[in-house]
Amino acid sequence: MSLFDQILAARGLAPDAIDDFLSPDYTKKHDPFLLPDMAKAVERLVQARQKQEHITIYGDYDIDGLTATTVLIDAFASFGFKHVNAFIPNRFVEGYGLTVDAVEQIVAGGAQLIVTVDCGSLSHKEIERSNVLGVDVIVTDHHNVSDVQPLAVAVVNPKRKDHVYPFIDLAGVGVAFKLVQALQTRLEGLPVGHEKWLLDLVALGTVCDIVTLVDENRTNVYWGLQVLQKTRRPGLKALMAVAKIESATLNSRSLGFGLGPRMNAAGRLETARHSLDMLLAEDNESALEKAQQLDAMNIARRADQAMILKAAILQADQYESDPVLVVSGADWNHGIVGIVAAKLLEKYKKPTYVLQEMGESSKGSARSYGGFSAVDAIRAADDIITKGGGHTLAAGVTLPTENIAAFRVRVNEFYRSQQLSDQAALLLPKADVVIEDFTEVTESLIVQLSGLEPFGSGNPEPILKIENITVIDQRRMGADNQHVKLEVKDRLGKRMQVLAFSAPDYFFAEPGETVTVLFQPTLNEWQGRRSVEGRLLHVDGA
Repeated sequence: MSLFDQILAARGLAPDAIDDFLSPDYTKKHDPFLLPDMAKAVERLVQARQKQEHITIYGDYDIDGLTATTVLIDAFASFGFKHVNAFIPNRFVEGYGLTVDAVEQIVAGGAQLIVTVDCGSLSHKEIERSNVLGVDVIVTDHHNVSDVQPLAVAVVNPKRKDHVYPFIDLAGVGVAFKLVQALQTRLEGLPVGHEKWLLDLVALGTVCDIVTLVDENRTNVYWGLQVLQKTRRPGLKALMAVAKIESATLNSRSLGFGLGPRMNAAGRLETARHSLDMLLAEDNESALEKAQQLDAMNIARRADQAMILKAAILQADQYESDPVLVVSGADWNHGIVGIVAAKLLEKYKKPTYVLQEMGESSKGSARSYGGFSAVDAIRAADDIITKGGGHTLAAGVTLPTENIAAFRVRVNEFYRSQQLSDQAALLLPKADVVIEDFTEVTESLIVQLSGLEPFGSGNPEPILKIENITVIDQRRMGADNQHVKLEVKDRLGKRMQVLAFSAPDYFFAEPGETVTVLFQPTLNEWQGRRSVEGRLLHVDGA
Protein backbone atom coordinates (compact mmCIF):
# COMPACT_ATOMS: atom_id res chain seq x y z
CA MET A 1 0.00 0.00 0.00
CA SER A 2 1.42 3.40 -1.00
CA LEU A 3 1.92 6.14 1.57
CA PHE A 4 -0.97 8.10 0.05
CA ASP A 5 -3.27 5.07 0.34
CA GLN A 6 -2.17 4.63 3.96
CA ILE A 7 -3.17 8.23 4.68
CA LEU A 8 -6.59 7.71 3.05
CA ALA A 9 -7.12 4.55 5.08
CA ALA A 10 -6.07 6.30 8.29
CA ARG A 11 -8.83 8.85 7.64
CA GLY A 12 -11.45 6.16 7.24
CA LEU A 13 -11.97 6.73 3.54
CA ALA A 14 -13.24 3.49 2.07
CA PRO A 15 -12.27 2.79 -1.56
CA ASP A 16 -15.83 3.39 -2.79
CA ALA A 17 -15.95 6.81 -1.07
CA ILE A 18 -12.64 8.18 -2.30
CA ASP A 19 -13.85 9.54 -5.64
CA ASP A 20 -16.74 11.45 -4.05
CA PHE A 21 -14.36 12.88 -1.45
CA LEU A 22 -11.71 13.94 -3.95
CA SER A 23 -14.29 15.43 -6.37
CA PRO A 24 -17.39 16.54 -4.42
CA ASP A 25 -20.62 16.62 -6.45
CA TYR A 26 -22.26 20.04 -6.17
CA THR A 27 -25.59 18.67 -7.43
CA LYS A 28 -25.90 16.53 -4.29
CA LYS A 29 -26.65 19.62 -2.17
CA HIS A 30 -29.35 19.32 0.48
CA ASP A 31 -32.86 20.74 0.05
CA PRO A 32 -32.80 24.24 1.61
CA PHE A 33 -36.45 23.90 2.67
CA LEU A 34 -35.40 21.24 5.18
CA LEU A 35 -33.95 24.09 7.27
CA PRO A 36 -36.32 25.33 9.99
CA ASP A 37 -38.57 28.24 8.96
CA MET A 38 -37.05 28.46 5.47
CA ALA A 39 -40.47 28.48 3.80
CA LYS A 40 -41.58 31.35 6.10
CA ALA A 41 -38.43 33.32 5.32
CA VAL A 42 -38.90 32.88 1.58
CA GLU A 43 -42.57 33.84 1.71
CA ARG A 44 -41.80 37.06 3.61
CA LEU A 45 -39.01 37.97 1.18
CA VAL A 46 -41.25 37.32 -1.82
CA GLN A 47 -43.72 39.80 -0.32
CA ALA A 48 -40.90 42.28 0.23
CA ARG A 49 -39.84 41.90 -3.40
CA GLN A 50 -43.39 42.49 -4.64
CA LYS A 51 -43.70 45.69 -2.56
CA GLN A 52 -40.05 46.73 -3.04
CA GLU A 53 -39.67 47.20 0.69
CA HIS A 54 -36.57 48.70 2.23
CA ILE A 55 -34.44 45.85 3.61
CA THR A 56 -31.47 46.06 5.96
CA ILE A 57 -29.13 43.08 6.16
CA TYR A 58 -27.67 42.98 9.66
CA GLY A 59 -24.31 41.25 9.51
CA ASP A 60 -21.46 40.62 11.89
CA TYR A 61 -17.96 42.09 11.98
CA ASP A 62 -16.15 38.80 11.34
CA ILE A 63 -15.49 37.31 7.91
CA ASP A 64 -18.39 34.88 8.14
CA GLY A 65 -20.80 37.74 8.73
CA LEU A 66 -19.19 39.98 6.10
CA THR A 67 -19.27 37.34 3.38
CA ALA A 68 -22.83 36.33 4.30
CA THR A 69 -23.90 39.98 4.06
CA THR A 70 -22.27 40.27 0.64
CA VAL A 71 -23.89 37.04 -0.57
CA LEU A 72 -27.35 38.42 0.20
CA ILE A 73 -26.63 41.90 -1.20
CA ASP A 74 -25.38 40.31 -4.42
CA ALA A 75 -28.23 37.79 -4.70
CA PHE A 76 -30.96 40.27 -3.75
CA ALA A 77 -29.75 42.58 -6.53
CA SER A 78 -30.06 39.69 -8.99
CA PHE A 79 -33.59 38.95 -7.74
CA GLY A 80 -34.58 42.56 -8.36
CA PHE A 81 -34.73 43.98 -4.83
CA LYS A 82 -34.11 47.71 -5.23
CA HIS A 83 -33.76 49.00 -1.66
CA VAL A 84 -31.19 46.91 0.18
CA ASN A 85 -28.46 48.13 2.49
CA ALA A 86 -26.28 46.65 5.19
CA PHE A 87 -25.58 47.36 8.84
CA ILE A 88 -22.32 46.01 10.23
CA PRO A 89 -21.98 46.47 14.01
CA ASN A 90 -18.81 48.03 15.37
CA ARG A 91 -16.93 45.82 17.83
CA PHE A 92 -16.15 48.87 19.98
CA VAL A 93 -19.66 50.38 19.89
CA GLU A 94 -22.41 47.79 19.44
CA GLY A 95 -20.33 44.69 20.08
CA TYR A 96 -21.45 41.31 18.76
CA GLY A 97 -24.94 40.72 17.43
CA LEU A 98 -28.16 42.70 17.44
CA THR A 99 -28.60 45.54 19.90
CA VAL A 100 -31.71 47.54 20.73
CA ASP A 101 -29.94 50.80 19.84
CA ALA A 102 -28.93 49.42 16.43
CA VAL A 103 -32.48 48.18 15.76
CA GLU A 104 -33.91 51.60 16.61
CA GLN A 105 -31.32 53.27 14.38
CA ILE A 106 -32.14 50.95 11.47
CA VAL A 107 -35.90 51.47 11.85
CA ALA A 108 -35.42 55.25 12.05
CA GLY A 109 -33.55 55.00 8.76
CA GLY A 110 -36.64 53.63 7.04
CA ALA A 111 -36.11 49.87 7.06
CA GLN A 112 -39.26 47.76 6.66
CA LEU A 113 -37.57 44.38 7.06
CA ILE A 114 -34.37 43.27 8.82
CA VAL A 115 -32.55 40.10 7.74
CA THR A 116 -29.78 38.97 10.07
CA VAL A 117 -26.82 36.87 8.99
CA ASP A 118 -24.49 35.05 11.37
CA CYS A 119 -26.35 36.38 14.42
CA GLY A 120 -29.79 36.84 15.95
CA SER A 121 -30.69 33.42 17.36
CA LEU A 122 -30.56 34.67 20.95
CA SER A 123 -31.73 38.24 20.28
CA HIS A 124 -35.12 37.98 21.96
CA LYS A 125 -35.46 41.50 23.35
CA GLU A 126 -33.94 43.15 20.28
CA ILE A 127 -36.34 41.38 17.91
CA GLU A 128 -39.22 42.14 20.25
CA ARG A 129 -38.27 45.83 20.05
CA SER A 130 -38.23 45.66 16.26
CA ASN A 131 -41.69 44.05 16.30
CA VAL A 132 -43.00 46.83 18.54
CA LEU A 133 -41.66 49.35 16.02
CA GLY A 134 -43.50 47.53 13.23
CA VAL A 135 -40.51 46.00 11.45
CA ASP A 136 -40.30 42.25 10.81
CA VAL A 137 -37.07 40.31 11.36
CA ILE A 138 -35.81 37.22 9.55
CA VAL A 139 -32.95 35.49 11.36
CA THR A 140 -30.38 33.43 9.46
CA ASP A 141 -27.71 32.09 11.78
CA HIS A 142 -25.67 29.06 12.77
CA HIS A 143 -24.86 29.75 16.43
CA ASN A 144 -26.36 27.91 19.36
CA VAL A 145 -30.03 28.53 20.07
CA SER A 146 -32.25 28.64 23.15
CA ASP A 147 -35.18 26.32 23.79
CA VAL A 148 -37.56 29.15 22.85
CA GLN A 149 -36.94 31.00 19.59
CA PRO A 150 -37.16 34.81 19.37
CA LEU A 151 -40.40 36.13 17.89
CA ALA A 152 -39.03 36.67 14.39
CA VAL A 153 -40.90 35.92 11.18
CA ALA A 154 -38.42 33.10 10.71
CA VAL A 155 -35.39 31.72 12.55
CA VAL A 156 -33.41 29.79 9.95
CA ASN A 157 -30.74 27.91 11.88
CA PRO A 158 -29.60 24.30 11.36
CA LYS A 159 -28.79 24.00 15.08
CA ARG A 160 -32.41 24.35 16.17
CA LYS A 161 -33.59 21.29 18.06
CA ASP A 162 -36.55 20.88 15.71
CA HIS A 163 -34.35 20.71 12.62
CA VAL A 164 -34.45 17.92 10.06
CA TYR A 165 -31.58 19.28 7.96
CA PRO A 166 -28.98 16.56 7.24
CA PHE A 167 -25.95 18.70 8.16
CA ILE A 168 -25.93 21.11 11.10
CA ASP A 169 -22.42 22.61 10.91
CA LEU A 170 -22.97 25.18 8.16
CA ALA A 171 -21.22 28.51 8.61
CA GLY A 172 -23.35 31.65 8.73
CA VAL A 173 -22.50 32.30 5.09
CA GLY A 174 -23.56 28.74 4.31
CA VAL A 175 -27.02 29.39 5.81
CA ALA A 176 -27.30 32.64 3.81
CA PHE A 177 -26.38 30.68 0.68
CA LYS A 178 -29.15 28.15 1.42
CA LEU A 179 -31.59 31.08 1.62
CA VAL A 180 -30.46 32.13 -1.86
CA GLN A 181 -31.02 28.60 -3.17
CA ALA A 182 -34.50 28.59 -1.66
CA LEU A 183 -35.36 31.99 -3.16
CA GLN A 184 -34.37 30.67 -6.59
CA THR A 185 -37.47 28.46 -6.47
CA ARG A 186 -39.78 31.50 -6.16
CA LEU A 187 -38.06 34.47 -7.76
CA GLU A 188 -36.56 35.14 -11.19
CA GLY A 189 -33.24 36.83 -11.86
CA LEU A 190 -30.73 34.24 -10.64
CA PRO A 191 -31.14 31.08 -12.76
CA VAL A 192 -30.26 27.77 -11.17
CA GLY A 193 -26.52 27.24 -11.53
CA HIS A 194 -25.67 30.95 -11.59
CA GLU A 195 -25.59 30.99 -7.78
CA LYS A 196 -22.25 29.19 -8.07
CA TRP A 197 -20.64 32.59 -8.66
CA LEU A 198 -21.37 33.28 -4.98
CA LEU A 199 -19.23 30.34 -3.88
CA ASP A 200 -16.05 32.45 -3.71
CA LEU A 201 -17.67 34.28 -0.79
CA VAL A 202 -19.08 31.08 0.71
CA ALA A 203 -15.65 29.44 0.64
CA LEU A 204 -13.97 32.44 2.27
CA GLY A 205 -16.48 32.70 5.10
CA THR A 206 -16.63 28.95 5.68
CA VAL A 207 -12.86 28.46 5.91
CA CYS A 208 -12.31 31.51 8.11
CA ASP A 209 -15.09 30.55 10.53
CA ILE A 210 -13.36 27.19 11.15
CA VAL A 211 -16.44 24.99 10.77
CA THR A 212 -15.85 21.36 9.82
CA LEU A 213 -14.92 20.98 6.15
CA VAL A 214 -17.06 17.92 5.52
CA ASP A 215 -20.39 17.32 3.77
CA GLU A 216 -21.86 20.50 2.27
CA ASN A 217 -19.08 22.70 3.66
CA ARG A 218 -16.43 20.66 1.85
CA THR A 219 -18.40 20.83 -1.39
CA ASN A 220 -18.93 24.59 -1.13
CA VAL A 221 -15.28 25.29 -0.35
CA TYR A 222 -13.98 22.84 -2.97
CA TRP A 223 -15.95 24.55 -5.74
CA GLY A 224 -15.61 27.98 -4.13
CA LEU A 225 -11.83 27.85 -4.44
CA GLN A 226 -12.25 27.23 -8.17
CA VAL A 227 -14.67 30.16 -8.46
CA LEU A 228 -12.24 32.34 -6.49
CA GLN A 229 -9.49 31.57 -8.99
CA LYS A 230 -11.60 33.36 -11.62
CA THR A 231 -13.63 35.63 -9.34
CA ARG A 232 -15.48 38.55 -10.89
CA ARG A 233 -15.11 40.64 -7.71
CA PRO A 234 -12.56 43.47 -8.04
CA GLY A 235 -12.17 43.53 -4.25
CA LEU A 236 -11.13 39.90 -3.93
CA LYS A 237 -8.83 40.20 -6.93
CA ALA A 238 -7.16 43.21 -5.32
CA LEU A 239 -6.91 41.55 -1.91
CA MET A 240 -5.25 38.49 -3.44
CA ALA A 241 -2.82 40.81 -5.21
CA VAL A 242 -1.76 42.70 -2.07
CA ALA A 243 -1.52 39.39 -0.17
CA LYS A 244 0.69 38.03 -3.00
CA ILE A 245 -1.62 35.05 -3.52
CA GLU A 246 -1.41 33.49 -6.97
CA SER A 247 -4.72 32.14 -8.26
CA ALA A 248 -2.93 29.05 -9.61
CA THR A 249 -1.79 28.03 -6.12
CA LEU A 250 -4.88 29.17 -4.23
CA ASN A 251 -5.96 26.84 -1.42
CA SER A 252 -7.75 26.93 1.93
CA ARG A 253 -4.53 28.07 3.64
CA SER A 254 -4.52 31.13 1.35
CA LEU A 255 -7.93 32.06 2.72
CA GLY A 256 -7.25 31.34 6.38
CA PHE A 257 -3.77 32.89 6.55
CA GLY A 258 -3.72 35.35 3.63
CA LEU A 259 -7.11 36.92 2.99
CA GLY A 260 -8.68 36.30 6.40
CA PRO A 261 -6.27 38.24 8.64
CA ARG A 262 -6.38 41.27 6.36
CA MET A 263 -10.17 41.38 6.39
CA ASN A 264 -10.38 40.80 10.13
CA ALA A 265 -7.87 43.57 10.84
CA ALA A 266 -10.40 46.27 9.95
CA GLY A 267 -12.89 45.13 12.58
CA ARG A 268 -10.15 44.64 15.17
CA LEU A 269 -8.72 48.15 14.78
CA GLU A 270 -11.51 50.38 13.45
CA THR A 271 -14.65 49.08 11.72
CA ALA A 272 -15.34 46.00 9.62
CA ARG A 273 -17.23 48.23 7.21
CA HIS A 274 -13.88 48.76 5.44
CA SER A 275 -13.81 45.04 4.60
CA LEU A 276 -17.42 45.05 3.41
CA ASP A 277 -16.67 48.05 1.18
CA MET A 278 -13.75 46.10 -0.30
CA LEU A 279 -15.99 43.10 -1.04
CA LEU A 280 -18.59 45.36 -2.67
CA ALA A 281 -16.14 47.48 -4.70
CA GLU A 282 -17.22 47.72 -8.33
CA ASP A 283 -14.09 49.05 -10.02
CA ASN A 284 -10.46 48.01 -9.89
CA GLU A 285 -9.09 51.35 -8.71
CA SER A 286 -11.27 51.67 -5.61
CA ALA A 287 -10.91 47.94 -4.93
CA LEU A 288 -7.11 48.22 -4.87
CA GLU A 289 -7.28 51.28 -2.64
CA LYS A 290 -9.48 49.44 -0.13
CA ALA A 291 -7.37 46.26 -0.28
CA GLN A 292 -4.21 48.27 0.40
CA GLN A 293 -5.97 49.93 3.33
CA LEU A 294 -6.77 46.49 4.78
CA ASP A 295 -3.17 45.38 4.22
CA ALA A 296 -1.88 48.44 6.10
CA MET A 297 -4.33 47.75 8.92
CA ASN A 298 -3.11 44.18 9.12
CA ILE A 299 0.48 45.38 9.46
CA ALA A 300 -0.62 47.70 12.27
CA ARG A 301 -2.59 44.87 13.88
CA ARG A 302 0.48 42.63 13.86
CA ALA A 303 2.57 45.36 15.49
CA ASP A 304 -0.07 45.90 18.19
CA GLN A 305 -0.35 42.16 18.67
CA ALA A 306 3.40 41.78 19.12
CA MET A 307 3.44 44.58 21.70
CA ILE A 308 0.55 43.08 23.68
CA LEU A 309 1.99 39.57 23.47
CA LYS A 310 5.38 40.67 24.78
CA ALA A 311 3.79 42.39 27.79
CA ALA A 312 1.37 39.50 28.34
CA ILE A 313 4.23 36.97 28.45
CA LEU A 314 6.02 39.00 31.12
CA GLN A 315 2.82 39.04 33.15
CA ALA A 316 1.99 35.37 32.53
CA ASP A 317 5.39 34.34 33.88
CA GLN A 318 4.31 35.77 37.25
CA TYR A 319 1.49 33.20 37.44
CA GLU A 320 3.54 30.13 36.58
CA SER A 321 1.71 27.93 39.11
CA ASP A 322 -1.78 28.84 37.84
CA PRO A 323 -3.40 26.22 35.58
CA VAL A 324 -5.41 29.03 33.95
CA LEU A 325 -3.81 32.32 32.87
CA VAL A 326 -5.57 35.64 33.42
CA VAL A 327 -3.59 38.68 32.25
CA SER A 328 -4.62 42.28 31.59
CA GLY A 329 -3.32 45.65 30.46
CA ALA A 330 -4.65 49.17 30.00
CA ASP A 331 -3.38 49.69 26.44
CA TRP A 332 -4.35 46.28 25.06
CA ASN A 333 -6.89 46.61 22.25
CA HIS A 334 -9.74 44.20 23.03
CA GLY A 335 -10.14 43.61 19.29
CA ILE A 336 -6.74 41.87 19.36
CA VAL A 337 -6.64 40.17 22.75
CA GLY A 338 -8.34 37.03 21.42
CA ILE A 339 -5.39 36.38 19.10
CA VAL A 340 -2.99 37.01 21.99
CA ALA A 341 -4.94 34.54 24.15
CA ALA A 342 -4.50 31.91 21.45
CA LYS A 343 -0.75 32.61 21.30
CA LEU A 344 -0.41 32.31 25.08
CA LEU A 345 -2.36 29.05 25.09
CA GLU A 346 0.03 27.73 22.46
CA LYS A 347 3.10 28.84 24.43
CA TYR A 348 2.06 27.83 27.95
CA LYS A 349 -0.36 24.98 27.17
CA LYS A 350 -2.92 26.61 29.48
CA PRO A 351 -6.43 28.06 29.00
CA THR A 352 -6.00 31.83 28.85
CA TYR A 353 -8.05 34.98 29.45
CA VAL A 354 -6.62 38.26 28.12
CA LEU A 355 -8.34 41.50 29.16
CA GLN A 356 -8.15 45.16 28.22
CA GLU A 357 -8.50 47.45 31.22
CA MET A 358 -10.75 50.37 30.22
CA GLY A 359 -10.93 52.44 33.38
CA GLU A 360 -13.42 50.94 35.81
CA SER A 361 -14.41 48.19 33.38
CA SER A 362 -12.37 45.53 31.59
CA LYS A 363 -13.22 43.45 28.56
CA GLY A 364 -11.48 40.51 26.97
CA SER A 365 -11.41 37.12 25.33
CA ALA A 366 -10.59 33.58 26.34
CA ARG A 367 -9.19 30.59 24.50
CA SER A 368 -9.25 27.05 25.85
CA TYR A 369 -8.80 23.42 24.79
CA GLY A 370 -9.51 19.89 25.93
CA GLY A 371 -11.93 19.40 28.80
CA PHE A 372 -11.84 22.92 30.21
CA SER A 373 -14.80 25.07 29.13
CA ALA A 374 -13.89 28.76 28.92
CA VAL A 375 -17.54 29.77 29.09
CA ASP A 376 -18.42 27.48 32.02
CA ALA A 377 -15.56 29.03 33.99
CA ILE A 378 -17.06 32.46 33.27
CA ARG A 379 -20.44 31.20 34.47
CA ALA A 380 -18.74 30.11 37.71
CA ALA A 381 -17.78 33.76 38.21
CA ASP A 382 -21.20 35.24 37.35
CA ASP A 383 -21.45 37.12 40.63
CA ILE A 384 -18.27 39.13 40.03
CA ILE A 385 -18.55 39.86 36.29
CA THR A 386 -20.75 42.21 34.27
CA LYS A 387 -21.49 39.81 31.43
CA GLY A 388 -19.92 36.95 29.54
CA GLY A 389 -20.64 34.23 27.04
CA GLY A 390 -19.33 32.15 24.19
CA HIS A 391 -18.32 28.55 23.66
CA THR A 392 -16.20 25.85 25.24
CA LEU A 393 -13.02 26.83 23.40
CA ALA A 394 -13.56 30.58 22.94
CA ALA A 395 -15.44 33.07 25.07
CA GLY A 396 -15.71 36.73 26.00
CA VAL A 397 -16.10 38.45 29.35
CA THR A 398 -16.68 41.97 30.71
CA LEU A 399 -16.09 42.69 34.40
CA PRO A 400 -15.17 45.50 36.83
CA THR A 401 -11.42 46.09 36.66
CA GLU A 402 -11.21 45.84 40.44
CA ASN A 403 -12.48 42.24 40.18
CA ILE A 404 -9.74 40.92 37.88
CA ALA A 405 -7.75 39.38 40.75
CA ALA A 406 -10.90 37.74 42.13
CA PHE A 407 -11.78 36.50 38.65
CA ARG A 408 -8.30 34.94 38.34
CA VAL A 409 -8.85 33.08 41.61
CA ARG A 410 -12.34 31.95 40.60
CA VAL A 411 -11.47 30.49 37.18
CA ASN A 412 -8.46 28.68 38.65
CA GLU A 413 -10.65 27.23 41.41
CA PHE A 414 -13.08 26.11 38.71
CA TYR A 415 -10.24 24.44 36.78
CA ARG A 416 -9.07 22.53 39.84
CA SER A 417 -12.64 21.45 40.61
CA GLN A 418 -12.81 19.76 37.21
CA GLN A 419 -9.98 17.35 38.15
CA LEU A 420 -8.69 17.25 34.58
CA SER A 421 -5.62 15.24 33.70
CA ASP A 422 -3.15 14.99 30.80
CA GLN A 423 -4.60 18.11 29.20
CA ALA A 424 -1.36 19.27 27.57
CA ALA A 425 -1.18 16.01 25.61
CA LEU A 426 -4.40 17.00 23.85
CA LEU A 427 -2.57 19.89 22.17
CA LEU A 428 -0.01 17.63 20.51
CA PRO A 429 -0.49 17.02 16.78
CA LYS A 430 -1.83 13.61 15.76
CA ALA A 431 0.01 11.76 13.01
CA ASP A 432 -1.93 10.10 10.21
CA VAL A 433 0.89 7.66 9.48
CA VAL A 434 4.26 6.67 10.98
CA ILE A 435 6.88 6.34 8.24
CA GLU A 436 10.16 4.43 8.37
CA ASP A 437 12.09 6.79 6.09
CA PHE A 438 11.68 9.68 3.65
CA THR A 439 11.62 7.52 0.51
CA GLU A 440 7.97 8.18 -0.37
CA VAL A 441 7.94 11.80 0.78
CA THR A 442 8.21 13.17 -2.72
CA GLU A 443 6.84 15.91 -4.91
CA SER A 444 4.36 13.44 -6.39
CA LEU A 445 3.05 12.67 -2.88
CA ILE A 446 2.53 16.39 -2.27
CA VAL A 447 0.57 16.62 -5.53
CA GLN A 448 -1.59 13.69 -4.39
CA LEU A 449 -2.14 15.25 -0.97
CA SER A 450 -3.29 18.49 -2.59
CA GLY A 451 -6.22 16.47 -3.91
CA LEU A 452 -7.46 16.22 -0.32
CA GLU A 453 -7.98 20.00 -0.26
CA PRO A 454 -9.72 21.94 1.11
CA PHE A 455 -8.00 21.39 4.44
CA GLY A 456 -9.42 22.65 7.70
CA SER A 457 -11.43 21.56 10.70
CA GLY A 458 -12.63 18.00 10.16
CA ASN A 459 -10.13 17.50 7.33
CA PRO A 460 -6.72 18.65 8.59
CA GLU A 461 -3.61 18.70 6.45
CA PRO A 462 -1.97 15.24 6.72
CA ILE A 463 0.74 14.79 9.34
CA LEU A 464 3.59 12.29 9.13
CA LYS A 465 5.68 10.99 12.01
CA ILE A 466 9.18 9.60 11.71
CA GLU A 467 11.19 8.19 14.62
CA ASN A 468 14.90 7.80 15.37
CA ILE A 469 16.27 10.29 12.86
CA THR A 470 19.49 12.23 13.29
CA VAL A 471 19.82 16.01 13.34
CA ILE A 472 22.56 16.99 10.89
CA ASP A 473 22.31 20.76 11.13
CA GLN A 474 20.37 23.46 12.97
CA ARG A 475 19.82 26.94 11.59
CA ARG A 476 18.22 29.74 13.61
CA MET A 477 16.42 32.48 11.68
CA GLY A 478 14.43 35.66 12.30
CA ALA A 479 15.26 38.94 14.04
CA ASP A 480 15.11 37.21 17.43
CA ASN A 481 16.28 33.78 16.24
CA GLN A 482 12.73 32.62 16.84
CA HIS A 483 12.50 30.39 13.74
CA VAL A 484 14.36 27.14 13.22
CA LYS A 485 15.30 24.97 10.26
CA LEU A 486 16.63 21.49 11.02
CA GLU A 487 18.32 19.24 8.51
CA VAL A 488 17.62 15.62 9.48
CA LYS A 489 18.74 12.22 8.18
CA ASP A 490 16.71 9.00 8.17
CA ARG A 491 17.93 5.41 8.67
CA LEU A 492 18.78 5.14 4.94
CA GLY A 493 20.83 8.33 4.95
CA LYS A 494 18.18 10.34 3.06
CA ARG A 495 18.07 13.96 4.19
CA MET A 496 15.28 16.50 4.53
CA GLN A 497 14.91 20.01 5.91
CA VAL A 498 12.07 20.75 8.33
CA LEU A 499 11.11 24.29 9.28
CA ALA A 500 9.12 25.91 12.11
CA PHE A 501 8.28 29.59 12.61
CA SER A 502 8.13 31.04 16.12
CA ALA A 503 9.30 27.67 17.40
CA PRO A 504 9.23 26.67 21.08
CA ASP A 505 12.60 26.06 22.70
CA TYR A 506 12.43 22.28 22.49
CA PHE A 507 12.29 22.43 18.67
CA PHE A 508 15.91 23.62 18.60
CA ALA A 509 17.50 20.18 18.56
CA GLU A 510 21.28 20.15 18.28
CA PRO A 511 23.32 18.39 15.57
CA GLY A 512 24.01 14.81 16.53
CA GLU A 513 20.77 14.38 18.50
CA THR A 514 18.42 11.51 17.71
CA VAL A 515 14.82 12.73 17.57
CA THR A 516 11.27 11.94 16.55
CA VAL A 517 9.51 14.60 14.49
CA LEU A 518 5.98 15.22 13.27
CA PHE A 519 5.71 17.25 10.07
CA GLN A 520 3.59 18.13 7.06
CA PRO A 521 5.25 17.67 3.65
CA THR A 522 5.54 20.92 1.67
CA LEU A 523 7.05 22.01 -1.61
CA ASN A 524 9.56 24.86 -1.46
CA GLU A 525 10.25 26.89 -4.60
CA TRP A 526 13.18 29.28 -4.50
CA GLN A 527 14.91 30.92 -7.48
CA GLY A 528 13.53 28.33 -9.86
CA ARG A 529 14.52 25.34 -7.70
CA ARG A 530 11.94 23.03 -6.14
CA SER A 531 12.57 20.89 -3.09
CA VAL A 532 10.49 18.84 -0.69
CA GLU A 533 10.59 20.16 2.87
CA GLY A 534 8.59 19.65 6.03
CA ARG A 535 6.52 22.05 8.12
CA LEU A 536 7.80 21.08 11.57
CA LEU A 537 5.01 20.50 14.11
CA HIS A 538 6.64 18.65 17.01
CA VAL A 539 10.04 17.40 18.15
CA ASP A 540 10.71 14.68 20.71
CA GLY A 541 14.16 13.71 21.96
CA ALA A 542 15.24 10.09 21.96
